[in-house]
Amino acid sequence: MPLVEVTHAPHVPEATLRELGAVLPHLVSLAVECPEEPYDGDLQPGDVEIRFRRLGPLDRCGLDVVIEVRSKWFESRAGNRQERTDRLHTDIAAATGLRDFGVYLSLPVAAWSQGD
Repeated sequence: MPLVEVTHAPHVPEATLRELGAVLPHLVSLAVECPEEPYDGDLQPGDVEIRFRRLGPLDRCGLDVVIEVRSKWFESRAGNRQERTDRLHTDIAAATGLRDFGVYLSLPVAAWSQGD
């Protein structure tokens, strides 16, 4: 279950952020799918959590949008993380038209539990 945080500059239009929020669950799921956590295309509540945060007056960022993806570490996922990150960046750009953005993929050792 990936956690995604989208940090954005105040001038990024809300319509762009809504579009990003609509495409990220699928694109992130494709980017992090692996044998241990296969993606069947049928996202359920809790499969991908996305949080948006506007940059504050004291924040420093050279990009309009930074997308941070955290997903559980698996060896099969970690072995090609740069390729996964590059592909996710390319897919987001194609789906949204965003240009001035970055993608950060973190694969911590973690666990997740969710009630029914």
